[in-house]
Amino acid sequence: MPTDIASPVPFQTTRWTLVRSADRGVESVESRDALAELCQIYWFPLYAFARRRGAQSADAQEQVQGFLSELLSGVLISKAEAEKGKFRSFLLKSFQYFLSNERRRENAAKRGGGAVVFSIDAAVGEERYSLEPVERVTPEALFERQWALTILEQVVEQLREDYRTKGKEPLFERLLPHLTQEETARPYQQIAESLVMNETAVKVAAFRLRKRFRELLREVIADTIEETGADAIDDELSSFARSLSS
Repeated sequence: MPTDIASPVPFQTTRWTLVRSADRGVESVESRDALAELCQIYWFPLYAFARRRGAQSADAQEQVQGFLSELLSGVLISKAEAEKGKFRSFLLKSFQYFLSNERRRENAAKRGGGAVVFSIDAAVGEERYSLEPVERVTPEALFERQWALTILEQVVEQLREDYRTKGKEPLFERLLPHLTQEETARPYQQIAESLVMNETAVKVAAFRLRKRFRELLREVIADTIEETGADAIDDELSSFARSLSS
């Protein structure tokens, strides 16, 4: 019978709190690395937002690169105060402000010589954007949905790595469709036969996978808000669920 994945440690200072520390005069390599990591994770929701606003692919790429480069420079961190500690809200509001100020973008390009500090894969971005439904969805709603999908992808990848390090990736891949409620999910009996396990063990493994998914989801959500209390995390989880269903 598969052993349980190790339970997460209690919540520590989140990456978003580390990012905000830079604005309070406590700059460190750790806070800058945290900001860079969050930017790397969430660049695509910004790209999708820009594209839905009408920007062409090349323009959206330039806009996102310029914004995230400015963000990484520390210029925009102070504007997070009004966003109630939600990283995605801070990103979107700051990006909207950035796009509305063309003069600042032009001046920044002159000062920096057009150097790109943060790079994105526009081909990947465009491929993902092409999968969006054709019906009209507001840029804000699309951003929220892509934020939720990004959270989901991050949790799935962390789960996959957990199982990979324990030599149980085949079990994970077979159970993943059950977790994401895909039509391709195979019956537990078939999974058991393919892995030379008994069906009861597979059902227990599926239960543990769902439990670990919920734990990791809370951890990832906590990393994007400044408050780590249960109520704040529950509110974000509700937003996550609504965004996925929209």
